[in-house]
Amino acid sequence: MPLRIKKAPLAGLAAWALLSGVAANLSAQSLPSDPITLGDGLFTLGSQVDVSAAPTDYKGWFNYTDYQHDALRLFRAEISGALRTGTHLEVLGDVRAEADITEGEWVVRPYALYLRVRPWASRAFDIQAGEIPPSFGAFGRRGYGIDNPLIGMPLAYQYLTALRSDAVPSSADDLLKMRAHGWLVHYPIGNPAAEPGLPVVNALRYDSGVQVHAGSGLAELSVSLTNGTLANPLFRDDNGGKQLSARLALSPMVGLVMAVSGAHGAYLARAVTDVLPPALRDADYAQQALGADVEYSRGHWLVRAELVMSQWRVPAVNPPYITDPLQAIGTYLEGRWRIRPRIFLAGRVDHLGFSEITGSGGPQSWDAPVTRIEAGGGYYLQRNLVVQAVYQHNWRDGGAVRALGTGSVQLRFWF
Repeated sequence: MPLRIKKAPLAGLAAWALLSGVAANLSAQSLPSDPITLGDGLFTLGSQVDVSAAPTDYKGWFNYTDYQHDALRLFRAEISGALRTGTHLEVLGDVRAEADITEGEWVVRPYALYLRVRPWASRAFDIQAGEIPPSFGAFGRRGYGIDNPLIGMPLAYQYLTALRSDAVPSSADDLLKMRAHGWLVHYPIGNPAAEPGLPVVNALRYDSGVQVHAGSGLAELSVSLTNGTLANPLFRDDNGGKQLSARLALSPMVGLVMAVSGAHGAYLARAVTDVLPPALRDADYAQQALGADVEYSRGHWLVRAELVMSQWRVPAVNPPYITDPLQAIGTYLEGRWRIRPRIFLAGRVDHLGFSEITGSGGPQSWDAPVTRIEAGGGYYLQRNLVVQAVYQHNWRDGGAVRALGTGSVQLRFWF
């Protein structure tokens, strides 16, 4: 469970202190640039700090996350470590603290904490257990950090839909009332409190379970069995079900990686299924997903594309019934061009669409389709310190705000 600390306006002071410290020390190039190692390499410690600032998006909620923060206006600090206990064992962990740059509350939680076992030192095979990296898709494996060429996140990995795991609509009309309201969703069955909805894939949290990883170079395969689902990673199981996910990646030539992914897992909490009519309690209320991604890099160019298709089955309690699984399809194309060793440009075109259901007013997509364009550039002040600026524009087919553009600037430091 995350630790929440009130009075996050301190994040603004912390950001100011960080920026002041960077300005004071940059000329001397005294910022650390390599991970800290102790015990002849047995313990390695690294860190990353992101400070992002942007006008508030609270009218559109396009960049809202399940931590109730805006992804374009964050102060985030993380510490990661790896402890080698021998040739075959390693313990890895990552703790993150984040807050809105000016308001909200701090969230502090372990992002990753797992044991890695390598049975054979000479073979590319390992087993990981604990709060583990995902075995689905590309962006979630890269995370929010230094491998993201922009400040925002792809819609499929961040945008909050009208679905929840601890509450469900009783009819199609209930669901359509929450269309384009993913930042604050409420339904009559399950938890009655208004809470944020679920993204298609949550890139800000790791799931807990066991993962097997094999291969390197030409082909790599990861398979995981976890407590939560792509949309709702969990530390503790809340429904007695498990998710099985897998990703197969091929590298047929230098610079090219192609991969496919799949996942299936029960997503509805037991607190919901226990209050359903008896005839509906034993159905398979699962999230199923398929994914494909490709990356190609050559010279100063890097191009990535990804497709995520997901569906959820929800209970058909009252008319008008939700008879078919709810589907969502997310796609994005992004690129980065290093025009100079210190200067780069980047951009992303992104779309998230939803299937139709039939309510009292006729057929309509169960959530409002969203399109996003984000573009910008950055400058490396030193190898591990970059400042960047972007402009992002969102269009949505529903909600009180259907179009919104905003800019954001970020300072990112890591070692």
